[in-house]
Amino acid sequence: MGARLRGALAALAVSGCALAGGAWAQSGGEGLAGTLKKVRDSGVVTLGVRDTAFPFSYALPSGRHVGYSVDLCLAIVEEIKSAIDRADVAVRLVALQSEQRIPAVKDGRVDLECGSTTNTQQRRQEVAFSPVIFVTGTKLMVRRDSGIRAWEQLRGRTVAASAGTTNEATMRALADKSAPDLKLLTRPDLRQAFEAFESGQADALASDEVLLLGLRARAKEPRALAVVGELLSFEPYGIAYRRDDPQLAQVVERSFRRLAESRELAWIYDQWFLRRLPGGEELKLRMGPQLTAIFEGLGLPP
Repeated sequence: MGARLRGALAALAVSGCALAGGAWAQSGGEGLAGTLKKVRDSGVVTLGVRDTAFPFSYALPSGRHVGYSVDLCLAIVEEIKSAIDRADVAVRLVALQSEQRIPAVKDGRVDLECGSTTNTQQRRQEVAFSPVIFVTGTKLMVRRDSGIRAWEQLRGRTVAASAGTTNEATMRALADKSAPDLKLLTRPDLRQAFEAFESGQADALASDEVLLLGLRARAKEPRALAVVGELLSFEPYGIAYRRDDPQLAQVVERSFRRLAESRELAWIYDQWFLRRLPGGEELKLRMGPQLTAIFEGLGLPP
């Protein structure tokens, strides 16, 4: 990993979590503001979750939402309880589609967005982000017998993608620059985009590599599907929360540093990417060097 990339990852690791100057009181709610005051007064913290962002945030057949990002958000909730000195805070979950994520954080419908959301410069103009929780990039899923192995082979063909995602933006940029006859088919969420691909409405599905691997692991015929090509984008995920909320930023930063220093951050990663999951799936995705460097920067022992 080059020095420039290490510097970029280090910056992303703390983007949105700069500590504000000055102390604020925790006892009795004095000095609280923003999201922490809202949670203290209402006794409720609201998490935005996804139905199909496996294994980050998804619904089990029972309807219960679980996942790597959900566990990280629940750890932040514990830190919020400590910060506001209130142990009886209830957690409310709101299921969001891709296009709803950022607006829901901005308008206060959710306090933390717990999904597979890329920290981009454009999004940082609207919301803040936790330290990076995962690093991936846009790839393509195709039928193994299609002969497609790179995006250049999709000229004149149809690619499905989830609306409002960086993957959609990546494919539109490629089409505008190099493949004007590439057709893009968008659906409200990844599951619907996958179903369009699976039914033959599209020749490929564009999404983050880790999400495609998750879809393949849960598919009826996983061996018939292939995730191919080079990474077409750089996608560092984070937990989104409202901008200009320095007290919440401190809590989020403190949560991640404590998780890293105690090694719980690595344990949560292993739980969702190396071990057998609630539905019996196994991804077997070891932590890559980029994410390892980020977590060690937060205090994870080498």
